[in-house]
Amino acid sequence: MLGPELTASVLPCSLIGLPGCGKSSIGKALAQRLSWPFVDSDKVIEERAGCTIAALFAREGEAEFRRREAEVLASLVGAGRAVIATGGGAVLRGDNRNLLRTHTVSVYLHAPHELLWKRLRRDRRRPLLQVADPEARLRELSAARDPLYRETAHIVVEVDGRAPDAVIEDIVHHITGPGQRS
Repeated sequence: MLGPELTASVLPCSLIGLPGCGKSSIGKALAQRLSWPFVDSDKVIEERAGCTIAALFAREGEAEFRRREAEVLASLVGAGRAVIATGGGAVLRGDNRNLLRTHTVSVYLHAPHELLWKRLRRDRRRPLLQVADPEARLRELSAARDPLYRETAHIVVEVDGRAPDAVIEDIVHHITGPGQRS
């Protein structure tokens, strides 16, 4: 349970985790459950850049993408109560981790490699997985990012083998308290 200083009644909820863990799908349903707006930070980046993330990576590189990502996260966090689905690499920058940790209720949607690979093995939209061995790359991303997700998160929620409604109720329980309606 979160202390009163971190209640979801005043802070946005950020969802963090690897690609394929369900940040967007869980985020949309969670926002509906809470009657809050839902925002996907990657979609905002694409809208502001006027191109897809893959095109942005190809045109300007990962460093520029990460700069834009930090700018978008700061604007979303400052916009008030919402459910924010972050990009999988948002935690790579220390300033993003600090922002999410101190200005949102941060929820790490943890999924094992097997589930992520099942969901992503045919995905051609994610620039970091467009390599000779995308499964090995996904393992590398998981090993590098898991400690950063855990450092950032107030709550770690396992998604494997659980219905989305159960995951959502688990999050709501943690951020609003047992027996309380949001």
